Amino acid sequence: MKYLLVEDNLELAEAVASRIRLDGHTVDHAAKIADAIAFVDTSEYDLILLDIMLPDGDGRHFLKQHRARKNFTPVIVLTARSQVSDRIGLLDLGADDYLTKPFDHAELQARCRAVLRRNAGSAQSLQIIGEVEFDAVSGHLRVNGNTINLRNRELRLLELLIANKGKIFSKQKLVDRLFSYDDDVSENAIEVYIGRLRKHLEGSEVRIVTLRGLGYRLDHDS
Repeated sequence: MKYLLVEDNLELAEAVASRIRLDGHTVDHAAKIADAIAFVDTSEYDLILLDIMLPDGDGRHFLKQHRARKNFTPVIVLTARSQVSDRIGLLDLGADDYLTKPFDHAELQARCRAVLRRNAGSAQSLQIIGEVEFDAVSGHLRVNGNTINLRNRELRLLELLIANKGKIFSKQKLVDRLFSYDDDVSENAIEVYIGRLRKHLEGSEVRIVTLRGLGYRLDHDS
């Protein structure tokens, strides 16, 4: 998954980003609303973590504009305000969840997983497609009963393809979803990860199809 973290406290931002990356996700960091707008205008995110008090404005205005533009990327607000009226206001503006500062990083990770599951229309992290069982939280992949250990990039690529089964992803789109702006990576890396996943899925009816000139798509021969 690809996260956008909007937080001006650099120490907190580095701590949160570090935990996100340890989970195998990609994260871009914006310290100002203007930077956050530039990121969402040029990239696609699975989840936004949004601070309220930012140097160039109020994060609530960003959230309001974000929803007004029909952008339904889930947003978890990180706020120092603990009054009920403040939390209700955030939810009414379109926040999917909120967490009051200071917070425990384990709780933030759990809330992120819960919001992502809800956004995908599932209350569980385990997904079963034919002979393939995949749990993006635990990182477990089972094909025909055999457990396969995935590397982080393989795990997140498979998570993305399964969540969007039947959708075509170009190499550039996959680079954008799997890596941050700071990563120096070529599209050839995607070919390597796709090749590894294909080997892992051998013997099942789940396939990663190459559409020449378009990209890749995960199909299930049911």
